[in-house]
Amino acid sequence: MQTVAQALQWAVTELSRAGSVENAQVDAQWLLAHLLEKNQAWLRAFPEAVVGDADLQRYADWIGRRGAGEPVAYICGRQGFWTFELEVTADTLVPRPDTELLVEVALELCDAAARDVVDLGTGTGAIALALKSERPLWRVLATDIDVASLDLAQRNAQRLGLQVDTRASSWLQNLSGEKFHLIVSNPPYIRADDPHLFGSGVRCEPLRALVSGVDGLDAIREIVTAAPIHLHAGGWLLLEHGYDQGADVRALLQSAGFDCVQTRRDLGGNERVTLGQFRRKQAGQENAEHDD
Repeated sequence: MQTVAQALQWAVTELSRAGSVENAQVDAQWLLAHLLEKNQAWLRAFPEAVVGDADLQRYADWIGRRGAGEPVAYICGRQGFWTFELEVTADTLVPRPDTELLVEVALELCDAAARDVVDLGTGTGAIALALKSERPLWRVLATDIDVASLDLAQRNAQRLGLQVDTRASSWLQNLSGEKFHLIVSNPPYIRADDPHLFGSGVRCEPLRALVSGVDGLDAIREIVTAAPIHLHAGGWLLLEHGYDQGADVRALLQSAGFDCVQTRRDLGGNERVTLGQFRRKQAGQENAEHDD
């Protein structure tokens, strides 16, 4: 047995020695607090509390996994996003704070009236569930090509008490004839040769949710091309992308006939979300618009 203080000191030493963890103290505290089902304030208040042998053994396993670069969210099976906590597995990306910008922009664009919304490549269901939690009248559909991800998204929806429909689909391919007021997506956008793929944490996440062709834009191209026939006139398409892809995504949207194309920056000042509005033109009247 060890005290909380001793266990933390050992863990910080191990993580620092591994050399792949930048915030050894933070990770050591987070993992021990989760293991003991306490908060970090409790750890600081009771450094002499005893940690049993069984918990120490499990803690050692977790620290070993973290030292090898596995994300804390995968180890704990939980990750905070928006105003709630999500179950996370290795089948999906770990939801990131930058993606909350996508949610913020979507809420800004559409009011609380009933809307049809689809989240493409939902993963944990983070975006879809955040939108539904803020806009109860919205009819939200979450799609993913991976069945395990859809099961996870549905479990998160049930645990949070939110009604979100799920469907297996590769982007918009399985949504024939359906139209939406809002299409949102955080698709894979990393280049196949990006060195970050081998960095700590990311290398543990599923490549299908990270990599999208030579320039990282294959999935975005497919979504942008297909989106117009799935949007009501005046509907919006919102896409998260890499920090250096804003200009390319704006060009894709403009070429596909989207108006009001713009890019929003994340808290780090990087271009992160690009959006465009689809205005269906009347035949022979390029500047005229009408609703469906």
